[in-house]
Amino acid sequence: MYAYRTLTPQQKAEVLEYRRRNAHPLHAPPHFENVEGWFLITAACYEHRHHFAAEEDRAWLWDELMKELKAAGIHCAGWVIIPNHYHLLLRCPSLAVISKPLQLVHGRTSRELNRRAGVSGRKVWYRFTDRQIRDDRHYHATLNYIHANPVKHGYVDSALRWPWCSVHWYVEHFGLDWLRDAWREYPVRDYGKGWDW
Repeated sequence: MYAYRTLTPQQKAEVLEYRRRNAHPLHAPPHFENVEGWFLITAACYEHRHHFAAEEDRAWLWDELMKELKAAGIHCAGWVIIPNHYHLLLRCPSLAVISKPLQLVHGRTSRELNRRAGVSGRKVWYRFTDRQIRDDRHYHATLNYIHANPVKHGYVDSALRWPWCSVHWYVEHFGLDWLRDAWREYPVRDYGKGWDW
């Protein structure tokens, strides 16, 4: 998300020109709202600050997300909450319906975190990004990526040791052998590399 800051002035100009030519927002990810299907949604805390470092705050964020997604009729098939970001694998009739629930959650959690810190107007969230899932292989690799995220970021050595993740639902309903088979058949490899600009 912050790779843009490391670019040279010429590279920044090229990125902005590309976005301008393609009618994308200049400093925000483009969202193609009239598209239906499965999406990987990623939202990060501003400057990747660890606003959800406490266990109860991760549980609180998950509860807030589920409440709004359910109210909007959005199905969540995979999720992980990390101290500074989250990933969701969502199915919806139109990408446009995702924005409102996330705005509500981000607004509510920002206000509460700022209240606790005794500050006003501090930016807590950065915008969310979306990736449409292309096919069955992409779907399963995305699910594996979500479940491997706490390991990738060094919080645990096994996804099974991270409570704020849908991997536990899959273990309960399909078993460890199913998860291991899915991991072998749909490996993560360098999934997500280079997505930050």
